Amino acid sequence: MDLNLKDKVIIVTGGSKGIGLGISQILLKEGAIPFIIGRNKPSIIAVVDEIQKAGGQVGYAFAELTDPEQCKAAVENVVSTFGRIDGLVNNAGVNDGVGLENGNYEDFMASLQKSLVHYYLMAQYALP
Repeated sequence: MDLNLKDKVIIVTGGSKGIGLGISQILLKEGAIPFIIGRNKPSIIAVVDEIQKAGGQVGYAFAELTDPEQCKAAVENVVSTFGRIDGLVNNAGVNDGVGLENGNYEDFMASLQKSLVHYYLMAQYALP
């Protein structure tokens, strides 16, 4: 399939494992340049090494996405590396099991911070 993504720089948060890895792999097949952002350094390095050994182009940054400053720095890293951002896939998140029956306000707010708030931050920083 041709999604017209050739040479497009696409941020993928959590792009080195699970669904995020699958997204990164599909972007590569479409000719895009995934830029993986996350906190799992060994996983990210392994995926980046594999992509580069196969001749693919990829970028990466390490960031704890619950920290707004690290989100901002990661986006700035994309721009300084490739000069632009063509897309953003907000994929990273944590399945912490917090729900109505087994949670409380504090746990719910922490869950939002781990799995949702950075979606807003990444989009806001990437928009310009």
